[in-house]
Amino acid sequence: MLPSGPSGYAFNRTRHTYLATRLCIAGTYWSRLRGLMVKDAASFRAGEGLWINPSHGVHTFAMRFSIDVVYLDGDKVVILMKENLRPWRVAPFRMRAASVLELPGNTLSSTGTAIGDEIEIALGQAPEAATA
Repeated sequence: MLPSGPSGYAFNRTRHTYLATRLCIAGTYWSRLRGLMVKDAASFRAGEGLWINPSHGVHTFAMRFSIDVVYLDGDKVVILMKENLRPWRVAPFRMRAASVLELPGNTLSSTGTAIGDEIEIALGQAPEAATA
């Protein structure tokens, strides 16, 4: 289970694919600090994600599984990606990053996400998920 708080979705406009249809938004100090610590892989499945806003970088201390990390600038354009970042690591710090998306491992390769892609992040249910 993701941290409680506002939820939404992350859609890759460039590739026309969802990165997360169940996106938790970590916008408070404590929700950003805690992130996915002490969660297990079964509670962070495909289609889920955590948007840490604001953020210039992340760590995977006290995590039990690998994640994909997407750094976004102020326009939500991908400026850096780290695929399958293993537990107990520190990802790079980027001043240019305004926020960071944490996604289950292999999400970036399965969606074809690349640097320069435009990401839409919105509150509420993903439009395609609403009709399913």
